[in-house]
Amino acid sequence: MMIQRLLTWLEDRVDLSSIKHLIQEKTVPRHRMTGFYFFGGVALFFFIVQIISGILLLFYYRPTSEEAFESVKFIMTQVPFGWLVRSIHSWSANLMILSLFLHMFSTFFMRAYRKPREITWITGFLLLGLSMGFGFTGYLLPWNKLAFFATRVGTDMVSVVPLIGEWLLRVLRGGEDVTGATLTRFFGIHVTILPMIVFALLGIHLVLIQQQGMSVPIGARIKGQIPFFPNFMMKDLLAWLLALAVLAGIASIFPWELGVKADPFASAPAGIKPEWYFLFMFQALKVIPAHVLGMEGEVLGLAAFGLCGLLFMLVPFLDRKAQREERSKLITGAGWVAVIFIVAMTIWAYLD
Repeated sequence: MMIQRLLTWLEDRVDLSSIKHLIQEKTVPRHRMTGFYFFGGVALFFFIVQIISGILLLFYYRPTSEEAFESVKFIMTQVPFGWLVRSIHSWSANLMILSLFLHMFSTFFMRAYRKPREITWITGFLLLGLSMGFGFTGYLLPWNKLAFFATRVGTDMVSVVPLIGEWLLRVLRGGEDVTGATLTRFFGIHVTILPMIVFALLGIHLVLIQQQGMSVPIGARIKGQIPFFPNFMMKDLLAWLLALAVLAGIASIFPWELGVKADPFASAPAGIKPEWYFLFMFQALKVIPAHVLGMEGEVLGLAAFGLCGLLFMLVPFLDRKAQREERSKLITGAGWVAVIFIVAMTIWAYLD
């Protein structure tokens, strides 16, 4: 057969043993929490959608303060199905971050970070942070009023970092204020710097997952093994199709709005808020008093978030009981506190 001859030709030139192992021998443990394995694949699907839709938008987008808004408006009104591509790009970004949050916390509560998967956890945590960075830098690119002032508020937070805050602010903005230089800088970060880092980390993350296999939760009763190909892969593809159906439905029924063009000389509209995945931090910083124990409230809040993020990333090395195949009530409790805090603060910010 032609396919067999092609595979033989490839085998003579490329080592396909790892792919053969994946197809013939890789299995997935079946237990009551096997369904949580799909969140990672769904997040990967939305990332692929981001790449494809982003490339299509690049054909028409112009990253200058004079033309950015008009180019996005042209995409939405003149380019065939341009409004749909932009809507898919925006909604898939939000769904990707939601999937990553669900994937991270399901991994956390299943203790999938325990030996030998510490590096897998760390790369996954960094990928979530970089995805939020994608959202932050991409938010400004349409150069509309809401994004302009939200970016001004968001970058202002950097200025409170001790010693290097003002320098970081100028690096992000390309000057003292949000201008066309900020837009160009964010565009470069969004389409060049972040993708290069993400591709490298994602490659490491996926290779480690293939080498180490799926983690089994502590105390879970294994009901058997599912062959990865074709059984689990077909279920994964079904999850992708469901994700595509949800994305297409939301993007069609609720197309992403463009708003009005940014005017740097206009006053900021009332109720400026960041994207939903930053709302819990935004609301927490709002309710912290201006001064706490002689320190500025914002500085203390950002330091607390930074410390919590660092502890969360290093949890594989802090959870000693997990290494002994035991559950830590302290770690589990801290995880639930984090989930309740994020959800409660996000809802509060929406209702505020």
